[in-house]
Amino acid sequence: MIPRRLLSLSGLCIFLILWELVSHLSASGHALLPSPSQLPGALWRELRTGNWSSFVFSSLSHYFAGLFAGVVMGVIVGVATAVYEPLEWGTAWIIRIIRPIPGLAWIPFAILWFGVEERSAIFIVAIGVFWIVYFATHGGIRTVDRELIEVAQAFGFKSVFQKLVKVQLPASLPSVLVGIRTSLGQAWMAVVAAELFGVSGLGQRMNQASSLLATDIVVVYMLTMAGLYAVFDVGFTVIQSRMLVWKKQ
Repeated sequence: MIPRRLLSLSGLCIFLILWELVSHLSASGHALLPSPSQLPGALWRELRTGNWSSFVFSSLSHYFAGLFAGVVMGVIVGVATAVYEPLEWGTAWIIRIIRPIPGLAWIPFAILWFGVEERSAIFIVAIGVFWIVYFATHGGIRTVDRELIEVAQAFGFKSVFQKLVKVQLPASLPSVLVGIRTSLGQAWMAVVAAELFGVSGLGQRMNQASSLLATDIVVVYMLTMAGLYAVFDVGFTVIQSRMLVWKKQ
């Protein structure tokens, strides 16, 4: 039986070969779809000029700031509405109205409120992250086994805060972490879209390159985003497994 890793590597090689062949089908093929062999040269040009590090650093600053703000607000609001039922009912229709609005629809207001600067991109990222973490946190706390709470009460943890800290938050942690992990990808999509309207970063550079038909540079930054996301996802998976080591015991 062929090893799985060998199959994965073979599939990737076949994909790259087909991609190279397709890009040579027409005279304008490289402009419409740059070949894999063009990408190392394009990446080297971006590295040599300093563009790659500059734009990556800008996007990462928007990414982490927006991710942090969205996660913190999502957890706080999710916990509050899950624990205090009157607050949940008081915000129910507000959430139903605002939740379906795509994060990108807030871009005009982000520009009006903050201007075409970093705070606008951070705001857009935070909105996209907030809803994912909010629902993950709220749902996680609401689905905590009632028997666990009753046991905590029997041991003297009777206040809302004590039950939250000792039982509900630890028991809902897997759901919260799943929400945060999902947000890692959502935040990348939001940060690039937010930068398309002029904020410095990967989105802005991709927009500049596409307007000049430098599609090889566009693909370089697409792969850069994919690579960075993969690193973050793997890193978070390691952290998640260590935080949830008690589930394996």
